[in-house]
Amino acid sequence: MPTWASEESYLPSQDSAEVFGEASEAAKHSSTASIYSGFDDPNLDDNDSVVDEEEDSPYPEVRCAVANADDPDMPVSTVRAWTIGLLWSIVIPGLNQFFVLRYPSIGITGLEAQLLSFLLGRLWARFVPAVRIYGISMNPGPFTIKEHVLITVMAVVTWNPAYGTIVITVQRVFYNQTVDFIYQWMIVISTQLIGFSMGGICQRFLVQPPSMIWPGSLVNCALFNTLHSQQYAGAGDRRGISRERFFAVAFAASLFWYFMPGYVFKALGYFSWVCWIVPGNIIINQLFGYESGLGMSIITFDWSQIAYIGSPLVSPWWATANVAVGFIVFFWILTPVLYYTNTWYSQYMPISSLTSYDNTAAPYNVTRIINADMTFNEDMYTNYSPLFLPAAFALSYALCFAAISSTVTHTILYYRKYIWQQAHRTLSEESDIHARLMNHYSRVPEWWYALILVPMLVMSAVAIEVYDTRLPIWAFLCAVGLAFVFTIPIGIILAISNQQIELNVFAELIAGYAVPGKPLATMLFKTWSFVTMSQALQFASDMKIGHYMKIPPRIMFWAQLIAAVVAATVQLGVQVWMFGHIPDICTLTQKDGFTCPSTQVFGTASIIWGAIGPSRQFSKGQIYYALAFFFLVGAICPLISYSISRKWPNSSLAYTNFPVLFNGASYIAPASALNYVPNILVGFIFNYVIRRHRFSWWAKYNYVLSAALNSGVAISGVLIYFGLQYPANGTIGANTIQTWWGNTVYLNTADGQGLPLIALAPNETFGISYGKLTHCYDS
Repeated sequence: MPTWASEESYLPSQDSAEVFGEASEAAKHSSTASIYSGFDDPNLDDNDSVVDEEEDSPYPEVRCAVANADDPDMPVSTVRAWTIGLLWSIVIPGLNQFFVLRYPSIGITGLEAQLLSFLLGRLWARFVPAVRIYGISMNPGPFTIKEHVLITVMAVVTWNPAYGTIVITVQRVFYNQTVDFIYQWMIVISTQLIGFSMGGICQRFLVQPPSMIWPGSLVNCALFNTLHSQQYAGAGDRRGISRERFFAVAFAASLFWYFMPGYVFKALGYFSWVCWIVPGNIIINQLFGYESGLGMSIITFDWSQIAYIGSPLVSPWWATANVAVGFIVFFWILTPVLYYTNTWYSQYMPISSLTSYDNTAAPYNVTRIINADMTFNEDMYTNYSPLFLPAAFALSYALCFAAISSTVTHTILYYRKYIWQQAHRTLSEESDIHARLMNHYSRVPEWWYALILVPMLVMSAVAIEVYDTRLPIWAFLCAVGLAFVFTIPIGIILAISNQQIELNVFAELIAGYAVPGKPLATMLFKTWSFVTMSQALQFASDMKIGHYMKIPPRIMFWAQLIAAVVAATVQLGVQVWMFGHIPDICTLTQKDGFTCPSTQVFGTASIIWGAIGPSRQFSKGQIYYALAFFFLVGAICPLISYSISRKWPNSSLAYTNFPVLFNGASYIAPASALNYVPNILVGFIFNYVIRRHRFSWWAKYNYVLSAALNSGVAISGVLIYFGLQYPANGTIGANTIQTWWGNTVYLNTADGQGLPLIALAPNETFGISYGKLTHCYDS
């Protein structure tokens, strides 16, 4: 059995058993049970301080980041907080919308918003006169930590750009369809606020229970307490430099270093050094490349690439280990087997790519198979080509199938009684100190969220009917229902593992069969199912920050609601500006990296599931029919691990979390091996080696380091683009820095050019056409 699976510190404590009830007897042998709870951690140093569980959280990660005290009289909802919060709800989402169309994207997350908000809050407290206007103080005194939390939540309530904007982008880029701003606004706002309502309704399952850790939220909490010098368990170790100084040093180092891989020496980010040695060897480039290969070069010096799928310092090691197993098995073993046996004619395409292809090995041209009203044309499709997927891309769909079915099975096995108990439990019944402290504040009635939900459903129906979306109302209601069904099980796994199971492929599959041949209807179905659920989980995550930091729930309600509307409106405006001012945006050759990777993936998916439809891809007798069996694989695997955990609780398979294993590796496209391998290595070093052998250092600095690295890269990325890339139409350094060897070597390889193993001659085709072999080339 691997050592990572056998540490006592990764088993749930008695407290988690009280939360999970009888179900935890099985869950204690599963990595989805709370791995944070082992209070008697054998890895603790003798000098590590331990807080009595009666007065603090039973989970060491929470104790390291969250204070176990509250001041109910501390100012929260002030003019200062609302002014700065609304300012950032305009600026931060606007910048993120700008960068989401770039690869690698540089998201300005809650961490950067925290830093900027802290600075503005302190400046306001020092320089704004303490006058009163209509009885309201313009300067209520020292900038408080609760004001800081409220501002940050408003800034990042939609820090991840609204997914509905991608639908608009795909309509423009893939289908040459430009729609008016009112339609765009109704689509985006409805998905945001339906998700907000859903997150509020589900908070008794995902926010209030102490076992719902939300590791990503702990990073924000650690930074809040660091900036405001709050006393809590993680700050108890006085050895070494202060967390404040550590953050400042790491932030400065990250900011200045990113100028190297981000502008001066980009090959440090795409460090496919093996490919540089033999640039023309296609097989070597496919195995070791980063652009279109499997990433066996292993190394990168770019934190934005390492953290592209999430900071490895945040995810617990057991979750990262499951992701590592899934990645190795499916992408370093199974993908090469499929590719080099020419399964699905994959040798005529790159081994890994965001793009779908036709039978001439060219990117699939969807305009050749749809009518002017965006419906599928069977005759045009017959005269053009079936759609083919690169091996890695196809396998990522299989893993999405398995992740969904395994989530359902896993939830039934491990969490059925927990869900039932939480449905009948109130906040006052929660056992930890944070829940007890939150009893001082009035809770938000669930009917408040229902009042938001109903008009948003009406607005969605109006958008569907007034504009020719081809989506029936019954299909829209099915999409919203699907989101409701999966929010709790997927939210539980996310709250414990920091790994979110994606519902997008499953939603597309259902839409493809429900409304076949209608790509726009399929995209909208996906938006109101997968995207609504994702937004619900984002709002729940912010609510957990408010729970940890003791923000009155009703103030949080209004802050999230107002900021969501403002931010979504701004994002749409920024997107309109970008398409009007950035040349060649959303093309693969855009000189500043605005290639729109998410749009490319979304657009490809709309072709597969909406235009052509799953019946022509995954039904019996079709080319990718075998992938549908991964639904069965995903449903069975948790049954196996559950049975083994009951009979042999120390077996390594008992510690395997199949939803995380399948889902973790399913981000391939737009992510690549470049983003996975270094991420896994860094996670192993910090969350296994350092946590095990230097727990006190890890407790004091780990989350602060993650915040510093992310913040430095984000700020540096802004400086690089607006200082060096955007001015002078991008010509700064055009004949020097932009063209020197360090910025071009990784592109001048078979990997960088995405060369397939088998190249077609002019006018030659490959594959099958309705059951007939049209080309067969013996490799």
